[in-house]
Amino acid sequence: MKTVKSKQVLVAADVAGVSLKDAIVADLESDGWEITDIGVKSVDDPNPEMFHRIGLRVGAKIAEGEFERALIFCGTGMGIHIAASKCPHVHAAVAESVPAALRSITGNNCNVLSMGGHYVAPQTGIQMARAFLENNFGDGYRHWDQFKEFHQLAYDELEVFDYEQFKKNGFEVKKLGEVTLKSNRKITPQLII
Repeated sequence: MKTVKSKQVLVAADVAGVSLKDAIVADLESDGWEITDIGVKSVDDPNPEMFHRIGLRVGAKIAEGEFERALIFCGTGMGIHIAASKCPHVHAAVAESVPAALRSITGNNCNVLSMGGHYVAPQTGIQMARAFLENNFGDGYRHWDQFKEFHQLAYDELEVFDYEQFKKNGFEVKKLGEVTLKSNRKITPQLII
C-alpha cells in the first residue's frame, strides 16, 4: 500500500477541478511527495473523462488497498465524492475549509478528501491538503477523554455497515459497543478545530 508516511498519495480531477489539483500537486511535489494522478491532466483535454468515472476509479484504488489516502477534485467536490463513496472501505469527505479538512482525518478517519475547483482557492486548497495528509486519526484531542475511541466506534460500525441487514433489522444499527465521553469540557468551535 502506498502510504502518507512514505509521502505517497493518489490524486484525480475532472476538467473543472484540474487547475486546483495542479496547484496542490505542485506544492506537494516541491516537498517530496510522490503523486499518482489518474484523472484529467489538462483543462484543454479535448475529451475529458466524466467526474463520476474518475471518482469510481479512485474509490477502487482505495478499496483494493493500493493507496492509503487520495485527494479528488471536481467543480463542487460533491459529484466525484459521491462516486468514490460507492466503493467499499472509502470514507470520503467534501471540505471547503482547512478546519473541515483537518477534522475529516483527525475526527472521522476519512481516506479521501474532495475539493471543489469552483469554490476552493488554490492557497486554501494547499493548506487543506497538507492538513489532511500531515495529520492522523485522533491527533490533537488529548484534552477530550475517549475522543478517538468514540470516533473509532463510529468508523468501525460504518465500515461493516450492510444496508440489507440494516433493513432486515428494522433500520436499527448493529452496535459494536458503546463509548461514553467522560470529558466535562464544553465543546466549542475552538476545540473542534
